[in-house]
Amino acid sequence: MQTLRSVSVASLAQVFRLSTRRKSTGGRPSAPLGSRILTDADDIFKHNTWDHVQWTEEDKENARQKTQENSSVQIPLKEQGKFDTEADRYWDKFYEIHQNKFFKDRKWLILEFPELLPPDRKSQVSTRRRVDPQTEILPTGSSISQHPETRHHSHSDVTPHHRHISDYQACPGGSLEQNEDVVQTSTFPGQHASFRILEVGCGAGNSVFPIVNSIKETDGFLYCCDFSSRAIQMVKTHPDYDDSVCHSFVHDVREEAASFPFPPQSLDVILAVFVLSSIHPERLQGVVNRLSTYLKHGGIFLFRDYGRYDLSQLRFKKGRCLSEHFYTRGDGTCVYFFTKDEVHDLFSNAGLEEVQNLEDRRLKVNRGKKITMHRVWMQSKYRKPHPPPSS
Repeated sequence: MQTLRSVSVASLAQVFRLSTRRKSTGGRPSAPLGSRILTDADDIFKHNTWDHVQWTEEDKENARQKTQENSSVQIPLKEQGKFDTEADRYWDKFYEIHQNKFFKDRKWLILEFPELLPPDRKSQVSTRRRVDPQTEILPTGSSISQHPETRHHSHSDVTPHHRHISDYQACPGGSLEQNEDVVQTSTFPGQHASFRILEVGCGAGNSVFPIVNSIKETDGFLYCCDFSSRAIQMVKTHPDYDDSVCHSFVHDVREEAASFPFPPQSLDVILAVFVLSSIHPERLQGVVNRLSTYLKHGGIFLFRDYGRYDLSQLRFKKGRCLSEHFYTRGDGTCVYFFTKDEVHDLFSNAGLEEVQNLEDRRLKVNRGKKITMHRVWMQSKYRKPHPPPSS
């Protein structure tokens, strides 16, 4: 990557233009997505990460060229299928090797996504300082672009659903409604809770335990699933695992026939952090459509994942590309890199309404080697609308 010593002061002023909506702060940045703003190019190596970094046209063109180069040689079609059909095996192997030491606990999670807290706990967020969100992988950082802060803290006041999944029937368009002719009820994990969260692709629990520790002694309940049985075993054996507030289970969200241990329209929040990118892009719309049927009206889908031209995309070598902006790593796990428009289409096509859709651009700094690295992530929130009032 290019060092800043070779860049003129004038160029630095262009690269690090400030958001007119943000001010520099002396303490830790405030949510969402940070406000550590570089106001003086001479300060570049004073911190490891700078927020709201805009790219020059040169930056964008360099990224496009690197992506075009590393995707010019694709894995043959006859060899691609295994990365989809055997994905659980690759992730099992990943957790066998790395255990729970590869990712950091997401201590930033509640401050970026206060919607994860039951309504009676949200007021606590405003009194706490923010911890910088960091990437999933320990050695890396991130980048961010300027956007106005958009917060919606309200949650559905819909009465919790205590009916069995058979009490609902599919309607035209794929939506679900209560079948008034069925009165059968059934118990399910977390039935007692009035506020329910599902984390999809929970891995070793780096989101699970920050959430569990935040909803204890509330009326909240967390479901968490992963298609790696090894990952779920790690969650269940964690010392902070508490089955009175959490239910973990093996589940492949790509499978259309796979059922959840709770009924449709029973969740207040669905969380997907660095998981949808691992799914083949042709499957993504169906996955989001199916997951969205489990949200209550007024419930919210929280999303964080890799953005287009992130450093990790540019670092891929030739021969690792499966399809456009979709790659497989050396260990067989896969990753897709999203744009804002793609994220919006993905969730709006599932019938959800945009609350927040941000491009998280940051400048990660290696102060020892005096080099800079661009990180790009997406952070979004989409709500399931209430049905129109009947006439």
